[in-house]
Amino acid sequence: MVDWRSVKRLFVRLAVASLALSLASSARATIVERVVAVVGERALLWTDLLRRSAASRIQIRMQTRDPNMISVQEQEMYKEVLDRMIDDRLEEQQADKAHLSVSSDEIDHAISNIIAQAQATQGRTVTTMDVLAEIRRRGMTEQEFRDELRRQILEGKLLELRVRPRVRVTEQDAHTTYQRYLQDTRDQQSMEVRVLALRITQHAAADEFQARMALANEIVRRAKGGEDFCALVAQYSDDTTTRSTCGSRGPQAFATLMPQIQEAVATLKSGEVSAPITVRFSQDEAIVVLMPLGQAKVPPFEDVKNEMTQKAFGDALERGRKQWLQELRQKVYIDVRL
Repeated sequence: MVDWRSVKRLFVRLAVASLALSLASSARATIVERVVAVVGERALLWTDLLRRSAASRIQIRMQTRDPNMISVQEQEMYKEVLDRMIDDRLEEQQADKAHLSVSSDEIDHAISNIIAQAQATQGRTVTTMDVLAEIRRRGMTEQEFRDELRRQILEGKLLELRVRPRVRVTEQDAHTTYQRYLQDTRDQQSMEVRVLALRITQHAAADEFQARMALANEIVRRAKGGEDFCALVAQYSDDTTTRSTCGSRGPQAFATLMPQIQEAVATLKSGEVSAPITVRFSQDEAIVVLMPLGQAKVPPFEDVKNEMTQKAFGDALERGRKQWLQELRQKVYIDVRL
């Protein structure tokens, strides 16, 4: 039995080779074209990849001048852009089957929306020329910008047609999104924590540890009883660098605090005193008593329920898009040659 799939692939490769030779010959040795991927019966060319990568290459070169770093980052970037180009081709095929297209008016409308958003963000008048100037600064021509908008609009239509009917979002999904929102907010917030540290010498005996823990519990009792925490820090803390600042190193990002301190602080209100906890500093251990100042100001779930539901839907839609594209890839011959 003839393997028609193998025959088809052979014809595709022959056609691609012929195309590459033709392009190389017509360029008179100025540019040697090459194929970086084949999707179905269509070749994706190196010059297409370079054109789509222009803005990213400029960004990479603005961030570093190290040639080795540039080379590594560019190779990774080329792979990502080519992967996106393959997805674009698959989406174009699906759009053709569904008779979907994007008009110039729709692209103009998208540009108007970009201008409106820029004006709302910057609080000043933004013109089409301003947008195009920024696009050119980022290494894109106006036509490339319009092509990118066309791809995005077309993808939006396909998601609405092929992916959105698959997506279902429940209130539990919204609650899960809210919990991630709380964690992100906490990690990004700046918090001041007062720390009274009782150092424990390396290889301390059990009775020494128990004596230090007993002292820590006594300090907690006195602090909760109304004694000035700053005075207790000045009297007992072994951290000499913060005795004069009430045990504080100033505001710090919550995410940069030690995990044990994060866990303790998360359960305390501003000005409350923690129970003693044991932490490790370099080679030494310490028993610390904490007093956080300030808390993350986050709205309750009911106040942001609609926003969290929309966010959960967006996340589910993106997962659905990736799954849909993966299904398309399994049905089409794809040969990556980068």
